[in-house]
Amino acid sequence: MKFGIITHAIHKQHSDKIYAYEPYVREMNLWAKYVTEIKILSPISKEKQTAVETEYIGVKVKLEKIPSLHIKNIAYVLHNILYIPLIFFKIIKFIKNVDHIHLRCPGNIGLLGALAQIFYPSKPKTVKYAGNWDPNSKQPVSYKIQKWILSNTILTKNCKVLVYGNWENQSKNIIPFFTASYYKGEVENVSKKELDATIKFIFVGSFSKGKQPLLSVKTVEKLLLKNFDVKLNMYGDGAEYSTLKKYIADKKLSNNIILHGNQPKETVKEAFKKSHFLIFISKSEGWPKVVAEAMFWRCLPISSRVSCVDYMLGNGKRGTIVPSNVREENLVKIIVDYLHNKEIYQKKVLAAQKWSQKFNLDTFDIEIKKLLLSE
Repeated sequence: MKFGIITHAIHKQHSDKIYAYEPYVREMNLWAKYVTEIKILSPISKEKQTAVETEYIGVKVKLEKIPSLHIKNIAYVLHNILYIPLIFFKIIKFIKNVDHIHLRCPGNIGLLGALAQIFYPSKPKTVKYAGNWDPNSKQPVSYKIQKWILSNTILTKNCKVLVYGNWENQSKNIIPFFTASYYKGEVENVSKKELDATIKFIFVGSFSKGKQPLLSVKTVEKLLLKNFDVKLNMYGDGAEYSTLKKYIADKKLSNNIILHGNQPKETVKEAFKKSHFLIFISKSEGWPKVVAEAMFWRCLPISSRVSCVDYMLGNGKRGTIVPSNVREENLVKIIVDYLHNKEIYQKKVLAAQKWSQKFNLDTFDIEIKKLLLSE
């Protein structure tokens, strides 16, 4: 089977190896176990491989280039107008030469792919919708169009659309799904984390306005002002990195808040094991892996009510759910309440660990196999 992936994810090729963002490639390597060849249509970068990227393994992989699409300013809009027809016809040609279409949504390339697949009603398709499928959430118009096309069984035929969460009144091709980061064999007996010494917080993710990393910094700052012994380790990079670095320096917080930048999976895993709380107040998510990963290592999430987070955290039984516009004063109160009610913390953190460890890569592998072999 020639398995064709259409994605906006940036890929890199060095020698005979193809690289991309590690969590995405880790997932695609599982799909690769059940196909003979992978063909990828995506933007390509000539930059060096980073610490958060890894290579495709286990199957022959071919890479075809398309331009990236951005909407940052008028110059980018003009760029898009010129390139959209070219990309669309490249997608049409690409689909024609593969046996199975695998579309990654949402995104600008995903929208063009969703339109192109309409012309191939008999060809088998899977769509991984990695964004928020909540019908009531506020989303860009392009995302709503993608969701409408994909859930319309007249336009989208012979297709399984994998979404995060179990939503009411969905078409028959919409399949509730999940993602995973660890295998069963990685499960460890993480020691009980006491709340009597230094309380360790962690933030993992893109340093972007949507992920609100400064909110985590200000929350820990206020805890320090209240004389709590706390520390925040932050992993990631992005447009807000320099803002955070300056804020931490200006407020003389560098002894308690450490910016580690992008780090390999194993480094972050060890940090989760030592952390008591994850503060992750994102404005938009699909299945936030960082929340599931924290739970896996007995690190209690305090996260925003987006997408399927309510489901993941058991409506508050496995962590704390807050609105995405929560203020640091409210987060401080939540944390202080846990520190004064240690039994509640221990009960929730254990429930979180048990739940998360059910969603492992072994189970994920089985579900992928079912999807592909049932065609």
